Amino acid sequence: MYILFAILIFGFLIFIHELGHFLTAKALDVQVNEFSICMGPAIVKKQRGETLYALRCIPVGGYCAMEGEDEESDNPGPLPPKSGGNG
Repeated sequence: MYILFAILIFGFLIFIHELGHFLTAKALDVQVNEFSICMGPAIVKKQRGETLYALRCIPVGGYCAMEGEDEESDNPGPLPPKSGGNG
């Protein structure tokens, strides 16, 4: 019972943490491609607008994938491009 309670509490904390990333990205007009709670294969997925919302099966984290975060993007709303220089 305590293990289930701990998983639920950590899940709630992870949700609040990732929601902070999501809301900040939206406030700064950064496109959010996916908002996911947990890791691994998706149990439930729903596309709403530009964002895919997912609940996954391994309760060890979550993520908020933003446009331009990992690759180049021509989208006018992603994260700013990384600088090639030292400043």
